[in-house]
Formats: sequence, C-alpha cells, structure tokens
Amino acid sequence: MSKERRLGRGLEALLGRPADAGQVPAPANEPSPPDQGINTLSVYEIDANPYQPRKNFDDEGIDSLSASLREHGMIQAIVVRQDGGRHQLISGERRLRAAIKAGWSEVPVRVIEADDRRVAELAIVENLQRKDLNALEKAASFQDYLETYQCTQEELAARLKIDRSTVANLIRLLELPPTVQDAVRGGTITQGHARALLPLGEENEQVAFCEKIKKEGLSVRATEQQVQDQIHAADAEPLAVIGADGTRRDPQKTRSDHLAAVEQELRSTLGFKVDLRQSARGKGKIVIHFKNHDEFERLRSMLGGQSEQHIG
Repeated sequence: MSKERRLGRGLEALLGRPADAGQVPAPANEPSPPDQGINTLSVYEIDANPYQPRKNFDDEGIDSLSASLREHGMIQAIVVRQDGGRHQLISGERRLRAAIKAGWSEVPVRVIEADDRRVAELAIVENLQRKDLNALEKAASFQDYLETYQCTQEELAARLKIDRSTVANLIRLLELPPTVQDAVRGGTITQGHARALLPLGEENEQVAFCEKIKKEGLSVRATEQQVQDQIHAADAEPLAVIGADGTRRDPQKTRSDHLAAVEQELRSTLGFKVDLRQSARGKGKIVIHFKNHDEFERLRSMLGGQSEQHIG
C-alpha cells in the first residue's frame, strides 16, 4: 500500500481541516496537535480505543466493507496515537476490523498527538452523525464525558462545536425506563418517539405508550399529539381529597391549603409569578410567567445555572 495515501473527505471534515493540511484542530484556545502524516502500520500494533461510543458492530456491514477494501483499497486512513511502544486507535475501528477480515497485515494510518480528553472528543464526533449508531450510545458517551471531565453540557457542546440542545436532548433519553431504552436500541421505536415520551414523567405510562407505538405503528408526530392529549386530560381532572374524618373536602379549599404555600415559596425564590397546578392523581405543572425578553433571559440563567451545577 502506498505511503502517500491521503485521508478521505469524511475524516478531513471530522478533523476540520483541508485535505493538504497537516494539523488536527483542537478546541478553542488550545494548540493543535502535531500530525506526522500518512504511514503504514501493522494491524497487530494497534490497540482499541477505550473511549469508543459504539458497543456493537454489524457483522454484515463489516463483511461489506471488507469486500470493498479488497477491491478498492482504503481511501481514508485510520487515525492513531502512540501509546508506549504501541499505537492506540482514535478513529476508524470499522475500517480496521474490515482490513483484518480482508487479511491485511498493514493499514494506512495518520499518527497524531492527542491526550485522553481529545481522543474522547474525536471518538464522539466521529460517531455523532453516523445513522447506524443508536441514540443511547451517543447519549452514554456524552454522559461519560461529563462525569469524567466534570464539565457542563455547554462546555462539551462548545468543545465539539455542536448545539447544546443536541447534548441535552440525547442525555435526557437516559432518564427513560430500561424497557423503553431497549426499544430504542433494538430499533422498534426511534429517538423521536423516545423523546416524545419524556413529558409523561411516570415510568409505567412511558412503558405503556412505548408498547402502543410498537403495536399501532404510531408516527413520531402522532405520538407527540397523543402524549399531549393524555397530559391535558390528566390536568383537567378535578382535585379531590378525602379528609382524615372520611369527608370529601372542597377542591378549591384543598388546593389553597396544600399548594398556595408552595406556590408562594416558588414566587419568592424565583422572583416571578408562579402558578402551581395539580390533579387528583398527583400530576401537575408549574407555570412561570415572564414579561419580556430580559426577564426570560434572567429566568433561563437561573434555571440553567442550577442544572449545570447538578450535571457537572
């Protein structure tokens, strides 16, 4: 194999530089690591990437890629870093597996210098836009990164050059019950379906709705609408509480007795008008009112700051 072989467009885009450049971009305000160019390396000198988000590799896909390598060669080099006397994979595990299956003893590699944190980031970015990597694997890689490096979702998004909402929306999927997560992994429901179930809050309802999606073949839009309909129906239920003496109390008086104090506490803490509503089943909602954009930004800062501290 030629030592002049260059990276394909996919990895060039991943590393954020033109094909003729020799540097891998680092996050903002950090120096770019040196790039030693394209060379060849024994497949037996390359160790797995410990930060690889992908846990399952499709055998059929590897077979297809292996056949392609036999016919066309490897256009896009594998990226590695030195690790003692050996090398550690950074990106290109599917290609490495396919090359080994094709009987190759050497592969084209680009050797770069990168610390553990940068390797984790490159592994996440490489897999982030892959359609065959399920959303929960991506979410788990985000969560592992946040816990390992004690950073906020905003900081991670900035380092990966993606929207913070992408990080937040994926991580929220980890809040779903195991049954629903398994359905996402198995492809019986999509990431969009799973996100639509989050507002339900209660695990038994999320599991029941997941089964309904599979049974009725609901679209994401239909799921969102039915979830909202169920929430609205629950909110409309009158609040009814039975007193210690067995008598039925007035709903409005009960609400005043049990919720007004909490509502006032929230108003005092946040500095905004707050409406607290609760149904007889214990479900409810908190509505926070703001008058203008400045108030909204202040509220967003307050709530976002608390969330980031909890995550980091």
